[in-house]
Amino acid sequence: MVESLPILNSSNISSPDARDQTLWYIQSNNFFLPYFIYSCILGLISCSVFLRINHELKMAIMLVALIVYNVILLHTHGSVLDNYSKLLYTMASLKRPGILKDLKTMGSVSLFIFFITLLVLSRQNEYYCRLDFLWKNKFKKEREEIETMENLNRLLLENVLPAHVAEHFLARNLKNEDLYHQSYDCVCVMFASIPDFKEFYTESDVNKEGLECLRLLNEIIADFDDLLSKPKFSGVEKIKTIGSTYMAATGLSAMPSQEHSPEPDRQYMHIGTMVEFAFALGAKLDVINKHSFNDFKLRVGINHGPAIAGVIGAQKPQYDIWGNTVNVASRMDSTGILDKIQVTEETSNILQTLGYICTCRGIINVKGKGELQTYFVHTEMTKSLSQGNVAS
Repeated sequence: MVESLPILNSSNISSPDARDQTLWYIQSNNFFLPYFIYSCILGLISCSVFLRINHELKMAIMLVALIVYNVILLHTHGSVLDNYSKLLYTMASLKRPGILKDLKTMGSVSLFIFFITLLVLSRQNEYYCRLDFLWKNKFKKEREEIETMENLNRLLLENVLPAHVAEHFLARNLKNEDLYHQSYDCVCVMFASIPDFKEFYTESDVNKEGLECLRLLNEIIADFDDLLSKPKFSGVEKIKTIGSTYMAATGLSAMPSQEHSPEPDRQYMHIGTMVEFAFALGAKLDVINKHSFNDFKLRVGINHGPAIAGVIGAQKPQYDIWGNTVNVASRMDSTGILDKIQVTEETSNILQTLGYICTCRGIINVKGKGELQTYFVHTEMTKSLSQGNVAS
């Protein structure tokens, strides 16, 4: 309730005591005008800031609030403001104020200006919120693309390099001059070649200038690669293919500190795995011969011993192994016999401890190594043994 003003006339206004009393009364009760204006401003702020709605709907709500506040301020308390204005300017012996000093008019104008300001700020805030959303969405898409590319690069790198070598390159930011190498005490190396393919390959119009021959070779190598996905051959690493020669090795996945196992049989298990892989290659080639009406034979050479593995190249890295063990394994292949697995004497001793039967071939002349005594792994026994393990 607004307290009523004292009844004033020309006689009691002229009295100094009455004038001071009236001025004190006006000043003490004139606080409610700013209170109403600030309340209206606070209401507009609440509409513009705390409402998470569409800009047009927010503007409509603020406009309704502005109209309601003006109606309350001008019509409900308009007469009170007029009386205060008359008393102030009558006691001060001033003329009636202009429109810029009128309380009702300037209060409405102030609320309207503040209303427009809030709309502009709200629109600007909405713009920046949308811009922030678009940037976040774009950043999210770019991050997903980067993660997809990283996964793709990881898969491609793991196809080119062994898994443990790929992890080495992915875990560090290596420079181009950084060289990856690792020494191993016991690596089993295999060279499996198809000598008949050189005679089979011809460039003529019948086979499209050799394209059909290469297509068949690609099918053979692809079928050989499929064997690597089997769990029993998970330790076999394909090194490379040289023409129709397939090079692979075992014992490269274990760290050098893990090679010296307390159980000798487990220490050389990867050599037996390589022999089983060689026979699996022969069986796969027999299936291909039946479908392609060919009679290719596989010639295999196996040797084990110390070797160095590393990656050569920066733009197109190539994983390879080097050492005397690799050279001897290559000689076991080149001096071998079709459909036979030729091994050195040291490798045959290990295979016999693992349960394989080896037949002595005799002493042969190996280029660069002189005379070496070599052995053939008994094919039929190994096949029956592997079939029994699969059946069990």
